[in-house]
Amino acid sequence: MKKTLLALAFATAGLMAAPAFAQNAPSDNGGWFINGNVGRTSINKGPYDDHDTGYALNGGYRWSLAPNFALGAEVGYNDLGNIHPKNIFNSNPVVDKGKTQLHGWTAGVNGRFNIDQNWYVGARAGVYSWKGHGLNNDVNPVRKSLDDTSWYAGAGFGYNFSNNMSVGLNYDYFDAKKDKVDLSTDMVSVSAEYRF
Repeated sequence: MKKTLLALAFATAGLMAAPAFAQNAPSDNGGWFINGNVGRTSINKGPYDDHDTGYALNGGYRWSLAPNFALGAEVGYNDLGNIHPKNIFNSNPVVDKGKTQLHGWTAGVNGRFNIDQNWYVGARAGVYSWKGHGLNNDVNPVRKSLDDTSWYAGAGFGYNFSNNMSVGLNYDYFDAKKDKVDLSTDMVSVSAEYRF
């Protein structure tokens, strides 16, 4: 899996270098971008039923394929917060220093469609290389440190203040399952993006 992620990273870098040789559509909505998200993360699986604050940073390039549509490649990093396990015997929280601590690197594709000059909708998906700590879903839970490669996907909408700056509201899902530990996390966030 590590070799697959490395190959995908090189392929993404190659795609990101291609803009030097490509021409954009007349009403250009493509180009280099950076964005950041901050929002509420949540897990409701196995020994977890809680939420925390997470963040993500991404960068990449979009190619303008039509006046209102751009498709691109992205890479990024996220930290999805530290969620405490629930008490499996009652509704009181468990006092436990062991939190989920899920974080990782992303590499994928993203698309953006401008509904009009100001409003847009977008989507993203790709490979998620993650590390985390968590309890398995057994009768006697055991805490494990894990890492693996999986997937992520998301969608959102937002407002373009100018050709270079926008804000948005997003939903993302990060799949993170291994050895009976399910740390898969939902994230609802606000984002800001700057386009060069």
